Amino acid sequence: MSSIDLPLTLAGRAGPGITTFRTELMRIVVILAILLGFAWIYARDPFILNIFAYAMLFAGLASAWNMIGGFGGQFSLGHGVFFAIGAYLTANLYLHFQMSPWLALIPSAALAALVAVAVSWPTFRLKGPFFAIATMAFNEVAFVLANYFSSITGGPRGLSLPFKAGLVNMIFTNRFHYALLMLGFLAVCLLASAAVLRSRFGYYLQAVREDEDAARAAGIRVLNVKLLGMGVSAALTGIGGALFAMYLRFVDPPTLLSLPDIGVKFALIALIGGVGTLYGPLAGALLIVPVEFYLRASLGGMLPGTNLIVLGAVLILCALFMKRGLIGAGLALWQRMANRSGDGRPGR
Repeated sequence: MSSIDLPLTLAGRAGPGITTFRTELMRIVVILAILLGFAWIYARDPFILNIFAYAMLFAGLASAWNMIGGFGGQFSLGHGVFFAIGAYLTANLYLHFQMSPWLALIPSAALAALVAVAVSWPTFRLKGPFFAIATMAFNEVAFVLANYFSSITGGPRGLSLPFKAGLVNMIFTNRFHYALLMLGFLAVCLLASAAVLRSRFGYYLQAVREDEDAARAAGIRVLNVKLLGMGVSAALTGIGGALFAMYLRFVDPPTLLSLPDIGVKFALIALIGGVGTLYGPLAGALLIVPVEFYLRASLGGMLPGTNLIVLGAVLILCALFMKRGLIGAGLALWQRMANRSGDGRPGR
């Protein structure tokens, strides 16, 4: 088996329901148009736009994680490190060299990919839960280092970015512009995921996920495929970290390297939405992020932690009754309706 057992997913499996990249491109355009319309309707509501921006950002980050965690079956809990690399590098380039954050996206993605490949090269020798534990330990080590090297990270006090509104500085006075920025990031992640999923490289990743030994026997260079998958995933995660830094204009170790809030959250969103599917991370983010904000606003003032207890109960129910995630549950319902109407074609 692969390094981790994943729930049965329809994405990426050869069969009568398989789609082409062009089909996925059309679907992505429709989805983005709907999301853009939603943001346009609530353009004057900063509270809704804030939730929307977070949902789009984390949908993109979960999509990036899904490339290696879902398509490749490598359950990484260390993606918070690549997220932090993008955020810290962008913040430092902006503060000390006055570099535009738009330009800083390139070195942020490159450095995150390089670190990911360097760290993954030895850890990919591990499989299943041992790989997940190793990446979790990597995240914890990064947390300690971020607190120690205060000249780069600001230490526990963090780094604050001055407010200089302007497109060049990626700082806006209207949250609607941030919503568009995060929507653009999601578009890049979805297109990259679709391109990977429907490419030869994507099929290699899925073959490695299903059975590494069989993939190796078929001539696939397993380690190289996993390293490339991790590099692409980390590069997109680094870009997400850079956008996050410019959105908050403040970065510190707990905000960037907290396992429950960042490292585990990417994987959790993908799992709830449908890990290994193209649109599962988006579905998971559209459920988890608004629910999290609502519970924090409505229950956060009551007993401390009440909102987290309720959120945990919601996630447990999702895990119990939707083991293939939201996308899997939706597909099962669609299949059941199609069978009742006499049309038994599998859909996606």
